[in-house]
Amino acid sequence: MNLCPITYKPCGENRYSDAGLKLLSTELKTLKDLEYTAEEQRKEAYNRASKMSIQGVQPKLSAKLNIKDEKFEIVDKGGKYILKPQHHLYPQMPENEDLTMRLAKEIGLEIPLHGLVWSKDDTLTYFIKRFDRKGQNDKVPVEDFAQLAGLSRDTKYNYSMEKIVDVINKYCTFPSIENLKLFKLVIFNYLIGNEDMHLKNFSIITEDGKVTLSPSYDLVNSTIEYKKQDEEIALPLKGKKKHLTRSTLIDYFGMERCELTAKSIEKVLETISSSILKWKELIDISFLSKEMKGKYYELLDARLNILKIQL
Repeated sequence: MNLCPITYKPCGENRYSDAGLKLLSTELKTLKDLEYTAEEQRKEAYNRASKMSIQGVQPKLSAKLNIKDEKFEIVDKGGKYILKPQHHLYPQMPENEDLTMRLAKEIGLEIPLHGLVWSKDDTLTYFIKRFDRKGQNDKVPVEDFAQLAGLSRDTKYNYSMEKIVDVINKYCTFPSIENLKLFKLVIFNYLIGNEDMHLKNFSIITEDGKVTLSPSYDLVNSTIEYKKQDEEIALPLKGKKKHLTRSTLIDYFGMERCELTAKSIEKVLETISSSILKWKELIDISFLSKEMKGKYYELLDARLNILKIQL
């Protein structure tokens, strides 16, 4: 019995479930394997890097869904999806990111359509639908916080979490709403070990005349991927990048810097608490190896304990 890499639901002898295919398109009856091995995808990503507006540690490819031919096609222009193949240094990054994005959705963070697709060498590639594209060729105005702060890819760590709040207060239509979203995202990233949330991974989006935080992206448990685990957050909070505490994250960042009410904070923590069992169920059925699942469990339990979040 196979498990659908798009829905995590049983799909018999098929590669994907009908429900998973329908998420991509109601017209899709099946989906062919990507026509590249993981290594070939990495080479394609390297060769096309100058044509990609989105870059980073992970190799990325722009793709469109060809419904008629029932496959993803790699393109230089007009792509509605981003593909991320297996990394040559960090194991199971696609499986890790896909799982982590699912955990984020469980607590109400806004997440684009995403999943895993099979490649011709039986490796899994992560896909995510671009939220900065609309209709045939329309681009939705999106700016990452490095742009807003006047910084670059090379200086994307030269900031602080306190200044992130300042950017939200300056640009967003309803800052108090967005600061609550930010707080939930920061707590989530701490719990799941995403210590690489730099300026390029925060963005604002403008739709219908309203400026808000964009849907979340690039959420990965990087702590279990990297051999060195000497930091817990990419941008310092209260001058620290490690040894964060409940007091620092909740009292200082949530109440003092984000100016959230005790009731709003408690609601976020209750949402997380009520999602723990579902989180562990998703980790258990995910496409990560047994070893990586164990590391994920261990880190999550340790961080939940630090923040005193229980079932």
